[in-house]
Amino acid sequence: MATLTRVKVKHASCGRMLGALSYVLQSKKVTFDGVRVETGHNCTPYTSYLEMMTTKQSFKKTDGVNFFHYVHSFSNKENITPWQANEIARELAERLFPDNEFVIATHNDTDNLHSHIIVNSVSFRDGKKLHMSPTSLQEQRQVNDEICRAHGFSVLEPYDGQKRKKRLTPGEYRAAMRGESWKFCLMKAIDEALEYSPDRKSFILNMEYEGYEVRWDDAHKYILFTTPEGQKCRDRTLHDDTYLKENLEKLFAYRAEHGFTPQTPEPPEGWLAQVNSMDKLASDAVYLGKSVEKMMDVPSALKPFIPTDSKQKKREALKKLAQGHKLRSEQEQDMNLTM
Repeated sequence: MATLTRVKVKHASCGRMLGALSYVLQSKKVTFDGVRVETGHNCTPYTSYLEMMTTKQSFKKTDGVNFFHYVHSFSNKENITPWQANEIARELAERLFPDNEFVIATHNDTDNLHSHIIVNSVSFRDGKKLHMSPTSLQEQRQVNDEICRAHGFSVLEPYDGQKRKKRLTPGEYRAAMRGESWKFCLMKAIDEALEYSPDRKSFILNMEYEGYEVRWDDAHKYILFTTPEGQKCRDRTLHDDTYLKENLEKLFAYRAEHGFTPQTPEPPEGWLAQVNSMDKLASDAVYLGKSVEKMMDVPSALKPFIPTDSKQKKREALKKLAQGHKLRSEQEQDMNLTM
């Protein structure tokens, strides 16, 4: 069964549209058996941003909501190829947005096969702008169910659009995820976002592209993640200290100082261990330097004490007396004993 979710994009500007297209069209995510699984409607994926911007500028509509972002996802239990998933997503988008440019990018780098749909909000035919009503997603999901049935895939339980009080929630609609831990799905999404994020801002954007909302500000002690299904989770309730706010801040500070290459796979010991290892090397170097400094201040070694016999002491005392030196009290006693 396939589920359809609309990604909530704050300030869907032209710059955000470019970022979304760049993210969903990454080679690492769309390549399958050496071939890119992507299609475009009235545009070419590689030049889609320029073509969409040309449409907007020709109709002088570059403000407001510039694009819509959907995720069309299949359960990992579904027997389907990336090409089939891309074709079904394309058929759905053509039914929903026949007069708009859109790009379909199918990602196969996760457990569940899914396609991202980026839709230009301005029609290339007449310049009309798309406006989504509160019930539009429910209607779009009904079209998705029709297409899934036509291709022989199962769908969720039918629902009555007139019963608004019992409207299907995003969590119920994406019931294919019930057999999996949504927290582990969230952790995996965070790990994938970290592969492409040099700083906090890009990390939040990459999470939003996958349908997750991130509240990360100085006014709150914890980072709050909201899944596409509406489930909320603080960083401290995840199963890895890497995702704590203080540790992610430490990670991005480290990347800003040492540089970071996007699409770098997670180290075997984890992101946090990588930072801690560098901190340990630095602390070891400081400790070594302090030790060397202390070694430079060590006083010279004392001359070893060599005991002498009584006859040698007497000879030295007589020699000093002959040279006019005054004897110490002990020496005087020794001399008196010998007299």
